[in-house]
Amino acid sequence: MSSLSLAVRDSSTMLRRNLLHARRYPSLTLNLLLTPIMLLLLFVYVFGDTMSAGIGGGGPDRSRYIAYLVPGLLLMTIGSTVIGTAVSVSTDMTEGIIARFRTMAIHRSSVLVGHVVGSVLQSILSVVLVGAVAVAIGFRSTGAGVLEWVAALGLLALFATALTWIAVGMGLVSPNAEAASNNAMPLILLPLLSSAFVPVEAMPGWLRPIAEYQPFTPAIETLRGLLLGSGIGHNGWLAVAWCLGLAVLGYFWSTSKFNRDPR
Repeated sequence: MSSLSLAVRDSSTMLRRNLLHARRYPSLTLNLLLTPIMLLLLFVYVFGDTMSAGIGGGGPDRSRYIAYLVPGLLLMTIGSTVIGTAVSVSTDMTEGIIARFRTMAIHRSSVLVGHVVGSVLQSILSVVLVGAVAVAIGFRSTGAGVLEWVAALGLLALFATALTWIAVGMGLVSPNAEAASNNAMPLILLPLLSSAFVPVEAMPGWLRPIAEYQPFTPAIETLRGLLLGSGIGHNGWLAVAWCLGLAVLGYFWSTSKFNRDPR
């Protein structure tokens, strides 16, 4: 078999392994998935009227705020889901299975590829579940045609891939699963400091640069524009640039750490 065929075969095997782990031990994924769902329900039903009046400048309109809120929470869902990847990678590295894999005739990068592809699939499934909850409570995509939906799904998949590679690197440098979970917490905290809940213009002056110059805000604005038919402006290429940059950074960080770390 060619080197490419071996890599694909071994990566598929590792992908099945990670999906089986996720199916047999779903508690971590479910716990992380509950965070964006609880935030969605909290902000819609507790703060929805007040927030919509403040953002729109008119009377309370919970449905308008749902439309504003959902794109940000979909990307926050990805950030929550990939924390489980960091924990899973750290567990593999500390419990000895990686040492066993190193002695076997398998493609070296297949271990990480299996984690990444499995995490991206779980992230997309989590986004679908959160999106279903959003639709159930009133979210409607207006002005989005077939091309916009394809672009939105592509952005979600690209964003999930980028964050997953970063999460894999965090798992590799963490001494245990608890540390991996703590190290990956910025992937949940950054959306809270973005335009997910309120426009950047409504934030204090000292907080605006943090919200503007981070990966979540342009990705949220791009997804919001695609789903709601509003303008995207320069956020589209900024979101793609952030995704590609983080994916490349995470890939080289993870592979270099994995190849030289014997633990």
